Amino acid sequence: MRRIFDLSLRHKIPLWGSGLIVAATLAVSIGLMLRAFDDLKRDVVISSEGLGRTLAKTLFPVLLHDDLWRAIEIINAPLHGEKPADPLEAKAIFVVSPDMKVLVSSAPRSMPLAADLDSLGADYQQLAAALRGADPDREHSFEFPASDFLHVTVPVAEEGGRIGTLVISHSKNVFLPRFYGIAAGGIGMGALVLAVLLPLNWYWGRRMAAPLVRLAHGMDEMVHGAPAELSPDLYGYRDELGQLFAAYREASAAIRQKAALEREVLQSERLAAVGRLAAGIAHEVNNPLAGMLMALDNLKQRHEAEPPPEPHLARTLAFLERGLQHVSDTVGALLVEARIQPRPLTQQDFDDLRTLIEPQSAKKSLRLEWQVELPATLSLPASLVRQITINLLLNAIQAAPSGGTVRLHAGVDADGLALQVTNDGELPSAEVLAHIFEPFVSGRDGGHGLGLWVTYQTVQQLGGHIAVDHAEGRVLFRIHLPLENPQ
Repeated sequence: MRRIFDLSLRHKIPLWGSGLIVAATLAVSIGLMLRAFDDLKRDVVISSEGLGRTLAKTLFPVLLHDDLWRAIEIINAPLHGEKPADPLEAKAIFVVSPDMKVLVSSAPRSMPLAADLDSLGADYQQLAAALRGADPDREHSFEFPASDFLHVTVPVAEEGGRIGTLVISHSKNVFLPRFYGIAAGGIGMGALVLAVLLPLNWYWGRRMAAPLVRLAHGMDEMVHGAPAELSPDLYGYRDELGQLFAAYREASAAIRQKAALEREVLQSERLAAVGRLAAGIAHEVNNPLAGMLMALDNLKQRHEAEPPPEPHLARTLAFLERGLQHVSDTVGALLVEARIQPRPLTQQDFDDLRTLIEPQSAKKSLRLEWQVELPATLSLPASLVRQITINLLLNAIQAAPSGGTVRLHAGVDADGLALQVTNDGELPSAEVLAHIFEPFVSGRDGGHGLGLWVTYQTVQQLGGHIAVDHAEGRVLFRIHLPLENPQ
């Protein structure tokens, strides 16, 4: 068997293709023939059930008055004028009582009146057993493996009263000529399909195998590119395609090693350049920033020495100080030699966030529900918590419909700070929810998905966890940050 798989592709592809075409053609042809034969039997059953319902309705009053001659005329009427080879023609029609006695029959010689159905042969014994186990008030069709007949039964009943069961029997032999005709048509169609597809398959297989054979000998000289890694088990035979995979694996391993070394060198150079640029920018920004902080501090001290300033001016100065300190922390993180002492989180930080968010929510006529319950200070870096919260609030405002609601709840539990941001916007799809914290995954048009990714990374750095849920038409983000920060 393995020698067959080791054959050249010039022979193997056409042979396998021809085998598949022949097998598929045979399977389709046989399936269509069997389906046509089943449809023919189903048509016979449906026709017989319709005929049986008509006869049963007519026979009920006749049998109720014991008018046997009239009953015989009724069941013999459908048997006149039909072609002998018509599969829809009934072979025999008779009525049996609930105790399996023949009440009336279209063939009184072979099926005399008052005869026990079990005494008329093995076929009718099986029919009697089947009728005893079947629902007497429903229509049935019976076909036994060793029987030559197909039986369709209809109850002879009216208004809850049942006299017996009408049986219409069809000979299976009349189906064979029709089946032979269907089979001949199917064989002819299959032969036509094979006559067209087999030459095309042979030509296509030879054309496809020839370049692969040539390519297998040329892959040993591959020296450039970035090939993907292929498993040795992907193709384990020794034909031309197997040689191609062996050469490909050897060349690709060398190329990947070379490309990885080049990437490492290039990445090191880029990181060094970015580090130098970031440090230079940080130094340049840090000087004027420190001056602004000193000027702001001097302004605060002057106002503290004078009469108390206006409340609005005091809030503005505090807002500016916290914002500039946030910028200072961010810039200081770019300086390797800097040692930044993060400012602790306070209630005022959330008041600042509300001041920043309210204009955005007002543009969409959103209702902003704000519930923040914090102690004086928390041992969490204020700049990172502010960044996390404002990212979630901006996403919630963008997702909420006009006139909707955005909610923020912040509180301290036994383990740390708990944040909840809710909006009543459109629920993301299951696919988006499964990857919502990955970069470049967004549930809205125009979104880049980086905001939630940065938020997720920041939460992880603080040793916390973030989760998203949806219920009652709302999207809810939950964040928990421990007070004992591992960073």
